[in-house]
Amino acid sequence: MPTISVDKAELYKELGQEYTTEEFEELCFEFGIELDEDTSNSERPIDANGKQEPAQLKIEIPANRYDMLCFEGIALMLNIFRGKTPLPNYKLVPPKNGKLETITVHADTTKVRPYVSGAILRNIAFTQESYDSFISLQDKLHQNLARQRTLVAIGTHDLDTIKGPFTYEALPPKDIKFAPLNQTKEMDAAELMEFYDSDKHLGKYLHIIRDKPVYPVIYDSQRIVCSMPPIINGDHSKISVKTKNIFIEMTGTDRTKLEIVNNIMVAMFSQYCAEPFTIEPVQIISEHNGETRQTPDINPRNMEAEVDYINRCCGLSESPERICELLTKMCYSAKPSSKDKNLIEVSVPPTRADILHQCDIMEDVAIAYGFNNLPRSSPSKSSTIGQPLLINKLGDIVRLEAAMAGWSETMPLILCSHDENFAWLNRKDDGKTAVRLANPKTAEYQIVRTSLLPGLLKTIRENKKHSVPIKVFEVSDVAFKDLSLERKSRNERHFAAAFYGKSSGFEIVHGLLDRVLLMLKTAFLTREEGLEDVELDGYWIEEIDEPTYLPGRAAAIYLRLAGKKIRIGELGVLHPSVLKQFELPFVCSTLELNLEAFL
Repeated sequence: MPTISVDKAELYKELGQEYTTEEFEELCFEFGIELDEDTSNSERPIDANGKQEPAQLKIEIPANRYDMLCFEGIALMLNIFRGKTPLPNYKLVPPKNGKLETITVHADTTKVRPYVSGAILRNIAFTQESYDSFISLQDKLHQNLARQRTLVAIGTHDLDTIKGPFTYEALPPKDIKFAPLNQTKEMDAAELMEFYDSDKHLGKYLHIIRDKPVYPVIYDSQRIVCSMPPIINGDHSKISVKTKNIFIEMTGTDRTKLEIVNNIMVAMFSQYCAEPFTIEPVQIISEHNGETRQTPDINPRNMEAEVDYINRCCGLSESPERICELLTKMCYSAKPSSKDKNLIEVSVPPTRADILHQCDIMEDVAIAYGFNNLPRSSPSKSSTIGQPLLINKLGDIVRLEAAMAGWSETMPLILCSHDENFAWLNRKDDGKTAVRLANPKTAEYQIVRTSLLPGLLKTIRENKKHSVPIKVFEVSDVAFKDLSLERKSRNERHFAAAFYGKSSGFEIVHGLLDRVLLMLKTAFLTREEGLEDVELDGYWIEEIDEPTYLPGRAAAIYLRLAGKKIRIGELGVLHPSVLKQFELPFVCSTLELNLEAFL
């Protein structure tokens, strides 16, 4: 969970009350947040002027509460929870001339960052503290919801230094020239990328667009560069504590998160406008992809919640009116439904994008009621009986039998190199079998394994110093490409074992196979005289000639269930070339079979 540091004295001033550390800790608990640290009694840094840093409260915020990533959000939510402040009424107010500022989106932006949103805060009055909080919220949103600027990048500008209408374009790097933030030298985008390559703060964002054929850029009507998202703003329009009118633009690859970030930015800081909680909208003109619209959309979302569901989950018997009162403490506007006595109509504020289902509303009712005040009941009231998935239960049965037979279980990684999975086992890759990693960090982890054998053989290789024989097994998943499925791949649960020693141990591996299948109540079928034409359920083995194994020393395992014959695995003595690749000096026999055939 993110931890937010706020000035203790300023927060208590905003709350209109002084708290002891214990009292404030209790308030945080009641609201569902946590006081991590009060630095009042700790050593605090001293600045160059000899002034000690004010006491800070470090508060842990739930990962879903993006509206509380700043001082303003924490203070507002706590005041509403305590009934000290009414719910904010966010309003979109057009400019006096009635003409909205526009951002016209060019079609080439689809090659890099296709979406843009915007808003304007007019007649804002910053103090140094609120200005710092404004900048800090942008950073927090960049790190959290915006996923290091890959999904959304925020740009803020002094509107009095630029002039609309604005355009959002995508141009070759050499065609974009401007002086970046806090720099005086003008440079093109290619030079800018090189200039910030070693920058500790901005260098980590360059990869987002570095290899793109075009870079995104926002211009005003005078072709002044406002920003080159997601890297940096232009110096011309930089904001300061004296800025009165702020133009907020943001670009992204995820439209939903783009609008969430826009709503949070304007909701938190529109309180500093001359008329609190007023926002001037911006018209987005994006005809090529049908994204023409007015932003931000701060209309509350309407949802319904069942009274019985809320009471049942919380163990309460509250009336619809009382539940509505509790929801008001959590910044909702709610009223009983006129159509159904069991329903409550809930207006979700634009800052609460995390509210997706009535269970989220129920949780906030429980918080407002007080977790410590909820009635206690026997756990059997809502107990459930869990049971393992069938494939996991089957795997445990096989695992137990192998272990009781004297074999040691291994747990290697599911990723391996391409050569280990194919070339080292004398197998060919048809390109349609293994799931490859798009950007493997090392050659050791290139694909998702299609066989358990590489992991077993590498385990034996790393334990060659131990006495032989070595008997190891594994019950785990392998993966295969499957284009018929939505996720384009599927997992299979396999069982594999390897015997490594001075003799082949083929008969020992065969014995393990017989033991495991016996415990799975699968009979071994023999070709006894008079039974050739009788199709009984069970398993049998047939000799195969595959390059993984020594000729004449390998067999396929076949299973017939309900009259259907399938090949479920192989066993055999590994070929010397395979042993050489895995650096194994002694002979080794292996077994591998697909357990999912037994479900």
